[in-house]
Amino acid sequence: MNQFAAPVVSNQEVMPGVHLLWLYAAAIASEAKPGQFVMVACGGETTLPRPLSIHQTDVGKIALLIRAIGKGTDWLSKREAGDKLNIFGPLGNGFSITKGTKNLLLVAGGIGIAPLYFLAEQASKKGLWVTVLYGTADKNRLTIPSEIKQIAATDDGSVGHKGMLTDLLPDFAGRADQIFACGPLPMYRAMAQMPVLKDKPVQVSLEVVMGCGRGVCYGCTIKTKSGLKKVCEDGPVFNIDDILWDEMR
Repeated sequence: MNQFAAPVVSNQEVMPGVHLLWLYAAAIASEAKPGQFVMVACGGETTLPRPLSIHQTDVGKIALLIRAIGKGTDWLSKREAGDKLNIFGPLGNGFSITKGTKNLLLVAGGIGIAPLYFLAEQASKKGLWVTVLYGTADKNRLTIPSEIKQIAATDDGSVGHKGMLTDLLPDFAGRADQIFACGPLPMYRAMAQMPVLKDKPVQVSLEVVMGCGRGVCYGCTIKTKSGLKKVCEDGPVFNIDDILWDEMR
């Protein structure tokens, strides 16, 4: 794990209220795997760092996708090139592509596209077939690289299927060797009950409040079939069948 002050390279508002921050962080960029995250210290009135998925990497740089929904993330969204952010990482266990997998189905609900974008890029570079089911409230969404197949869903019908992202799963799950998801808790609960996914390996990335990111404070503990697990240390990626969803808040 690496800890240092990372200079901001650029800050771009890519959707209303959502910013893409590129940081110089060579040590993290060289080690990061899709699904891992970093802890980022915030200024202003906040005291705890924020866990943020690693969205992309480039030579010596990492990208973070920030939705300004509170004091800490609002402060982060206003950083400018040359500012420095105290970060440490990469942290956690990321997504795992098993040997023999050729077809990946990625299910991204809203800002859940953040870690799945990284996974899609890496898998595509390895010659794997990637399909992304991407659900948003409206037409405001990230641009997915053209070489990656995207199926869109929106709440208001402005892009693609009008309705829930999970409506599309039965049409695409059958041909997938593995399924990877990141999105809100209701989406996971719906997926856990879907018969079409019962015999499919499904990995989900959990987004929960974290205190330390190091496994010390136990603030991100969840209940699983094999006992209590810490999202920061044992996750954030888990098999969907391992989590006791009725116990999740």
